This record gives sequence, C-alpha cells and structure tokens, in this order.
Amino acid sequence: MDILSGLGVGLGVALQPINVGFCFIGTLLGTLIGVLPGVGPVATIALLLPITFGLPATSAIIMLAGIFYGAQYGGSTTAILIKLPGETSSVVTVLDGYAMAQQGRAGAALATAALGSFFAGTVATLFVGAAGPLLTRVALSFSSAEYFSLMVLGLIASVVLAHGSVAKAIAMIFLGLGLGLVGTDVNSGELRFAFDIQELSDGIGFVPVVLGLFGVAEVIRNLETPDWRTNRILPVTRLWLTGKEFRQAAPAALRGTLLGSFLGVLPGGGASLASFAAYGLEKKIARDPSRFGKGAIEGVAAPESANNAAAQTSFIPLLTLGLPTNAVMALMVGALIIQGIQPGPLMMERQPDLFWGLVASMWIGNLMLLVINLPLVGIWVRLLKVPYDLLYPAILVFSAIGVYSLNNSTFDVYVAAVFGLVGYVFMKLDCEPVPLILGFVLGPLMEEHLRRALLLSRGDPMVFVNRPISLGLIAVAGLLLLAIVLPAFRKRRVVMFQE
Repeated sequence: MDILSGLGVGLGVALQPINVGFCFIGTLLGTLIGVLPGVGPVATIALLLPITFGLPATSAIIMLAGIFYGAQYGGSTTAILIKLPGETSSVVTVLDGYAMAQQGRAGAALATAALGSFFAGTVATLFVGAAGPLLTRVALSFSSAEYFSLMVLGLIASVVLAHGSVAKAIAMIFLGLGLGLVGTDVNSGELRFAFDIQELSDGIGFVPVVLGLFGVAEVIRNLETPDWRTNRILPVTRLWLTGKEFRQAAPAALRGTLLGSFLGVLPGGGASLASFAAYGLEKKIARDPSRFGKGAIEGVAAPESANNAAAQTSFIPLLTLGLPTNAVMALMVGALIIQGIQPGPLMMERQPDLFWGLVASMWIGNLMLLVINLPLVGIWVRLLKVPYDLLYPAILVFSAIGVYSLNNSTFDVYVAAVFGLVGYVFMKLDCEPVPLILGFVLGPLMEEHLRRALLLSRGDPMVFVNRPISLGLIAVAGLLLLAIVLPAFRKRRVVMFQE
C-alpha cells in the first residue's frame, strides 16, 4: 500500500464519528492537562489505560495519541501567561513567551505557539506517513539478533539523552530490566524473583508501576510545594501576529519543525529535547542573540513547533519497530498489548486501519487543537485558578479506581501506592524514572529475542556480530557508550593531575 492510498484508508477510518469523537476527547484532555501544571500526559494516559480496555483499539489509540500531542499545545499557555510551564517541553518557552506577555504581546505569543504547533503537526504527520512504510520494509528483514541489538541501542541512547547523572540513568535501566523479569519463566515455567507472592506469578503490572511512578509520585511532590495559583495572570488582547512578527516567526517555526521531526525518532529523545535544541539553534544563528529572553518571537515559534513535531514523529519507531522512545510511547505499548496488538513491523500489514487511521487522526487532531486553543484561551486561563487541593484527591481516587478495575485486584492498588512512594524517593535523589520504564517494557522483549537468537544459532554468541544490521546497531551502541565514558574519564584524569 503506497502513502496516498494509505492516507486515503486512514482518513476513512479517522473520519468515522466514533473516532472523531475520541480524537476530540483526547485533544481536549491533552490541552487541559497541559494547562494544569503537575498533571502530565504520562500520568493521564496511565490513568486512562484501564478505560481503553473496553474501547475499540483504533479509537483508544487515537484518543491516547491526542492526549500526548495535545499536551504540547496546552503547556505553552501557562508558560506564556504565568511563567509556569505546564509541560517540561514548554520550559524553554517561558524565556521569551512570558517576556512577550509582559510587553502586552501575550496574544501574539499564544497565536505563535498555536500556529507553529499546527504547522509542525501537519508536517510531522506527513513524515510519519512517509517514513512508516520505509522503516517497516527494513524491519521485516530483522531477526531476533537485530531486534536484541536494536533494543540495546535504544536503552543506551536513553542513557545518553537522559538529564542528570549518567550512573543514575544506567542504574535505573538495570532496575527496570530486573522488574520486567519478575514472574513465570516462559521456558521453565518456574517462578523467579516473585518471593512466593502468588500475585506476582504473571509479573508486576505495567499500569500500577507507571501510575505510581508518574501519577502518585507527582501528587506527593506537588503537595510539598506552594499552590501554583497566582494573581499575576497577564491579560490576553489581540490574538494574532503583525506582518513583522509573522516574518520573524515563520522561518523559526520551519526550522523547529524539521529539527523536532528528526529528534522525535531518536530513542530517549522526544518533545523536551527537541524544544531545547530548537531554542539553542535559533539563538546560535540569530543576528542579535541578545534579543532572546527579552521577548523574541522566534524563541516561542521554534520550540513550540519542535516539541509538537517530535511528539508525533516519536510514534514512528513504536509503530514500525515496536521500540518505545520515551515514557509515553512505553505507555502506548501497554495500550496496544491490552488490545491484543503487538507493535512492530507486522502491524502495518495486519492492522493497516489502525496504523493509517492513527496517522490521519493526527491531522484532524491538530486542526481541532487550533480551534480549541485560540478561541477558548479565556477558559484555560480561568482553569488556572482551580486550587490544587481540589485536584489531587480526584487524581488519587481515579487512579485507584483505574488500577483496581483492570484486574479487580487490590494488590495492584498496593503496588501503585508502593511505586508512588518509590517514585517520590527517585525525585528526591534526582533519578529519572523514564529509563526505568523503558527497561521495564523492553526487558521481557530483550530476553525473548536473546534466547531465540541463541537457540537458532545453537548457543553461538557471534550471531550478534555476524549479521551486518545487528553488527551496525551494536557498533552505534558502542560509540554512544564511548560518548558516555570518555568525558567522565577525562574529568577523572584532570582531577588526578591537579592533585
């Protein structure tokens, strides 16, 4: 199926009333959680995972995807109006967006963010549609050896691109891999790492772990900080750009879109990395870099375009290779598995309606977001005044109900609570939970492909270097490891020399 016919099939699926409805629900929820600081797409999608079990697969994935890229839109509203990003990908938007609002240009900043995101979403959708079939054809030639090497590369890349300590990121990956191995061994049928707890015979539940680490832990963290309500919400006047502002913003939005589309595909990349990279690029190539941080419209257009483009292109490795590149994509793997669908190269062949329907829904969703964000900005501003002490009990109650309803198990609720406390401790120790989630998701798959590859090669470990694609992936992983190790080694030598 070529791209045009695939998009035709996708539009037919996406324009079905039920899918349009769930696309609208997803984009509306995404905007809402983007506007409300402390409620991110990871926690929201984790909360809604049990609900998707009773929905058609295509409708469920369209809704969850809408939440993800919709949050990129909503996060810019608080960043611009009250200097408080609703999403990490909107952190850099604060620098010039809030400065523009202080100058009475809040409307122009909001319009720039919305229009830039819409343009980036449209281009990224085309990119997903074009790259998907190409990568699928490549992936169909993969054996278990290539899949294992690809997953090793993905985990190492997530370490390179993680914030903070590299050692902590590596430790989190190994912890995630260990947690993913809890349960019944597929080959021997014996329990392992279950400590004679019968509820762990099928492994630790994905939803309780994610909901605890990202939802419950986030609530605990927010309770120890002052309420983020503020009286300094700046007024919004003209919701459009002048000719000069448009000429300044358009090239920046284009560059941000291209950069974000590329970075979204990388393991461990995603919207946050893309927004920071786009802002840094604009500042580096600007004729007058001193304008940035003082209300430069390019400082809003580039990162807001980049984060939306990256949010959508991050679906490419998930749908074509079955490789989640960030925490939200790991949740998408969980959503697909709940629906009985294994993401990977055969997905386009076996579920073309789902693949192309999701791609086409991104166009529809971005159009909806443009309408939702600009005319309704006044509603979002009023929502900022909702006190957090009314939000967090509702979040915890719905989290507990969602976790319990998945398997009708109180044990899963306890697991979510335990991982909520663990996630809070991780936050205090500056340990990112994202590498843990990636290791948790990929661990069982890595073990399966490792065993299968060794079984087919009769125990010969050279199977991972005898196959060219596998060797290339391992070589790239090795180069990334060197990129991690060398700077630390040089610092150690400098310290020894100074002593």
